[in-house]
Amino acid sequence: MNADELVEVDPEKLGGTPVFAGTRVPIQNFFDYLEAGDGLDVFLDHFPTVSREQVSGLLDLMKERLLADYKAAA
Repeated sequence: MNADELVEVDPEKLGGTPVFAGTRVPIQNFFDYLEAGDGLDVFLDHFPTVSREQVSGLLDLMKERLLADYKAAA
């Protein structure tokens, strides 16, 4: 999945806050859950419109970008 398939930014949806594509669930909510110590299953239980594949794709995308940024800085 690419970024456009995972993340949606629409000024008409939550004022342009990045959300999981096809939902009204802000991406920030996922990171807030992780920071609070909640696991992926808890997040998915609380936000059933987000799929495990979307979260996995988001994590893969973030990993790729982080590692690419790290390589570029080295």
